[in-house]
Amino acid sequence: MDNDSRPSPPVLPRVGLIGVGNMGGAMAARLLSCGYPVAVHDINPKCEAQAVRLGAMACATATGLAASSDVVIVAVVDAAQTQDVLFGPHGAASMLPRGAAVLLCPTIAPADTERLAARLQQQGVDCLDAPLSGGPARARDGSMSLMVACPKAMFKRQRALLEALSSHVFHLSENPGDGARTQLVNNLLASINLAGAAEALALAERLGLHAGRTLEVIEQSSGQSWIGSDRMRRAVAGDYRPRAHTALLNQDVQLALAAARAAGIELALGAPAAALLARACDGGFAALDDASLFEVLRKR
Repeated sequence: MDNDSRPSPPVLPRVGLIGVGNMGGAMAARLLSCGYPVAVHDINPKCEAQAVRLGAMACATATGLAASSDVVIVAVVDAAQTQDVLFGPHGAASMLPRGAAVLLCPTIAPADTERLAARLQQQGVDCLDAPLSGGPARARDGSMSLMVACPKAMFKRQRALLEALSSHVFHLSENPGDGARTQLVNNLLASINLAGAAEALALAERLGLHAGRTLEVIEQSSGQSWIGSDRMRRAVAGDYRPRAHTALLNQDVQLALAAARAAGIELALGAPAAALLARACDGGFAALDDASLFEVLRKR
C-alpha cells in the first residue's frame, strides 16, 4: 500500500493545566507521555519548571494558558483558587472560545461546582465536574479514579482525554455537582479508614508489637484498606514528605461534614476522624503528608 494513503493519526487537543503540584504535575506528566501538547500555569515557579523539563510549555497567566488550549484542566486547591484562575483578573474564562472545555478537578463544595459550571456554560464553554482520587503515583500511571458529572454529549467529546488520564473513569450523571458529592463521600471514608489504620498501628506499638510486621499482617487480613497500606507504609518508615497534605484532607472532610449537616445527617464516624485531622493541623502537621496521623496518635 502506498504510504501516502494511510490515514493520518488523530490530532490531539491542546491541554492547559492550571495547578501542577503533586496531582496536577503527575497529570501533566501522564498527558505528555501520551503525546498531548500541554501548557501549564502555577503560582509556584518550581512546579512549572518541573513540568517544563518534561516537555510542557509554561504560561505566565491563566489567561495566556487558555489562549493556547482547547481543554483547560483546573487542579488547584480550593473553590477560592478555582474562582480566581477562571474568573479573576487574569482568569482563563475570558480567553476560552465557545466549544472549549474545562475540567474541574479540585475537591470543592457541590454548590460551588454548580455555580462555576453554570457560569462557564453561559459563555458556551463545556464544564465537566471531574474530581479525582488515587494520589500522584496513580495519576502519573493513569490508574487514578475520575468521577465525572456532565451531559452525555460533553462526556463523549472528552472521553479520549478522560481515558488517557484514567483507566477508572466513572460517568456518574448529567448533573454538575454530583462529581463533587461523590468525591466528598469518598474522601470522608478515606479519612475514616486512615484514622482507623493510624490508631490500630499506634495501639500495636503500645502493646509491644513491631509496627511494620503488624502492618504486613493487616494488609493480608480483614483490616486492610488501600489508604491504610499506602499511608502507614510511609509512617512506619518515618516518611512524612507531603504527597497528600494533611491540610487538604482536613479541608475535604470539613466539606463532607458541611454537606452532611445540610442533609440533616449526624456522622458517627466521620466527625471523630475530622476532629483528629483538625488536631493534626493545629499540632503542626498541616504541611506534612496525612500519614502524619500516626504521629498524632502514637504521641497521645
